[in-house]
Amino acid sequence: MPKRVDGNQAEIVAALRDIGAKVLSLHTIGRGCPDLLVEYRRALWLLEVKDGEKPPSKRKLTPAEEKFFLEWETPIIVKSVDEAIRYLTGYASPADVPPF
Repeated sequence: MPKRVDGNQAEIVAALRDIGAKVLSLHTIGRGCPDLLVEYRRALWLLEVKDGEKPPSKRKLTPAEEKFFLEWETPIIVKSVDEAIRYLTGYASPADVPPF
């Protein structure tokens, strides 16, 4: 069963590419792997995309995503274009992101 993509993922990917980021979609890997690998200014980011327009109950991490986040400690959840760009450009810190 293919993994679904959040409705805002294409918009976030396009916006990140517009600012010069390289974006690789990882959503088909499964096993809790975050949706995107992003390279920007020689740094790599693992981004899990959630749709900020949906209620919090629909944005919850799956058990596999929770496990991945606990093991890797580096993925960041983004819910909008602005949020994704803020993290990549340094206007927000990954430490500011709640674990899940």
